[in-house]
Amino acid sequence: MNGASRTSAAITVANALSTGIGCAAGIELYAEAQVEVERQTSDPSSALDIPASARSPVVEEALRSGLSRYFPEGGVRARLSLVSEIPVARGLKSSSAVSTAVLLAVARAAGRQPPPLEVGRASAEVGRKVGVSATGALDDALAGLVPGFILTDNPRGELLHRSTADPGWGVALYIPRESHPPSPNLVSAFASERMAGELVADAARDGDWATAMRLNSDLVERTMGYAYGEIRARLRAEGAIASGVSGLGPTLAAIAPFDRLPDLLRVFPADGARKLIVPFTRSSSIPEEVS
Repeated sequence: MNGASRTSAAITVANALSTGIGCAAGIELYAEAQVEVERQTSDPSSALDIPASARSPVVEEALRSGLSRYFPEGGVRARLSLVSEIPVARGLKSSSAVSTAVLLAVARAAGRQPPPLEVGRASAEVGRKVGVSATGALDDALAGLVPGFILTDNPRGELLHRSTADPGWGVALYIPRESHPPSPNLVSAFASERMAGELVADAARDGDWATAMRLNSDLVERTMGYAYGEIRARLRAEGAIASGVSGLGPTLAAIAPFDRLPDLLRVFPADGARKLIVPFTRSSSIPEEVS
């Protein structure tokens, strides 16, 4: 029994740590998983075969969770192959992408095609259990499964709104080498920004992505110690529709029409950080509608 899947990275519109309301949009950087599941006639437990290059707490828990959910009778051996082009711990939702890819591949090995919200909620459980996400990051998980701007209530596990990205828009990324700490370590710091976070959430609810990203970046920069204000002002002057810190950073993302994106790359500092242009995702990892 074999299953395969591909899910994507995402950028942040509204970070959920302050209010529980999160908003993200998928971009074309991908994680791909392939799972081979075999019955074990002599052993009632399930065994995991994960190459060292892919092994992590998120990957192990996602595979265990997927087997428990989609092969509840146990007694199987699962061999996993996983490849991801998403930078780790840079704010581009690598953990959510990897966990959704693994969960979806296991589901497909079982002959299942679960709806995105089921996979997203399972991914959120994985993130909370292994301690990489305080909120579960349901918005990030869904944004890696279906295209568009995804607004969620993470504590309730609910999809609040989904809207499409303009097909003429793309994203310029500035990805420094440094990584961010796990979000559970920052809960108290973001909790103190609750009032500012409510303004971010209100703008996201209204579909005002530019305002939400600006206010969110102000909040995250203040909390994390980034100093991107001058760069963001220059990005705006060069045609950016919106820009801001993605996730907990240090990645800075800027949205603009495709013809303006090369100019935005030139605004980013010449400091050895990775810089690239990516489209928003246009197709779903799962054919069903979000439900």
